[in-house]
Amino acid sequence: MAELLIENVNKSFGKTDVLKDINLDIKSGEFIVFVGPSGCGKSTLLRCISGLETITSGTISIDGRVVNNMAPSKRGIAMVFQTYALYPHMTVYRNMAYSLRLMGMPKDQIDKKVRAAAEKLELTKYLDRLPKALSGGQRQRVAIGRAIVRDPKVFLFDEPLSNLDAKLRVQMRIEIAQLNDDLPDTTMVYVTHDQVEAMTLADRIVVLRDGVVEQVGSPIELYEKPQSLFVAGFIGSPQMNLLTGHNADKYRAHTVGVRAEHLRVANGDGVWSGEVMLAEDLGADSYIYIDIGADQPLVIRQDGKAKYTIGDKVSVAPRDDTHLYRFDANGRPLTQ
Repeated sequence: MAELLIENVNKSFGKTDVLKDINLDIKSGEFIVFVGPSGCGKSTLLRCISGLETITSGTISIDGRVVNNMAPSKRGIAMVFQTYALYPHMTVYRNMAYSLRLMGMPKDQIDKKVRAAAEKLELTKYLDRLPKALSGGQRQRVAIGRAIVRDPKVFLFDEPLSNLDAKLRVQMRIEIAQLNDDLPDTTMVYVTHDQVEAMTLADRIVVLRDGVVEQVGSPIELYEKPQSLFVAGFIGSPQMNLLTGHNADKYRAHTVGVRAEHLRVANGDGVWSGEVMLAEDLGADSYIYIDIGADQPLVIRQDGKAKYTIGDKVSVAPRDDTHLYRFDANGRPLTQ
């Protein structure tokens, strides 16, 4: 079991408060993803869990043990970094075996663990190679394998795929999901700025803003039931359309939000009208960007190829009120 409990955690660097009263109860075996804009504190929180940063106040517990003053090597965690952090002069085998050798584990046990992890990650034929002879995806698998051999209670991932190209990111995302399935009792905490990674990997997403937890929930909960204007605008790609002023007046709200897939082109009975600025064909679907005089263009998603070209005049409306989000001046949802 590997329950991770974070209670009233604060972290300051000098006079700058980076984490502010963070409270999270992460269940054993959960895959938790931290998201938020740059500087929101997500990587700092991960480093506090690992022990690479000390917390200013509060408690962090793993399996009921407070680990505030415990060395990183004693916490039962393993961390996978964005930069791989492999020893360039060591083979894949030696990189994966290194921490076990430091622990004084017998050679036969080390060999068994390294080869089992290598087989799981399809690295067996690369065990004698140096990191410089591997692709980015293979290096990241070695970094993950080095963590697996330690049988950690908690895996910490700090933007592990951000250095990979789009194709490799998809491949590695699948492999991390499979790893999570293979290790059902291991808790995983993952930091990313990638919306797709967050939505597809997470059991629950933690949205951070300025060192504060804005909302915690499953990907679909955050997508369909945002509890603040910030979460509504942050979760989802493309970003939710957010309209203010006279564009929101019809719905008696300070801000109205509607996602691209929940808008339709209306024939004369639209709520908003404007001129097509851009039409993007993506194959299975397309996105139409419309200038309605707001700060940002209104984005509509359509199935198939774009039916409009730059300069076309169109009128649009929500498909229904079910997927229309209304917020007050403080960015909180309006229910009436």
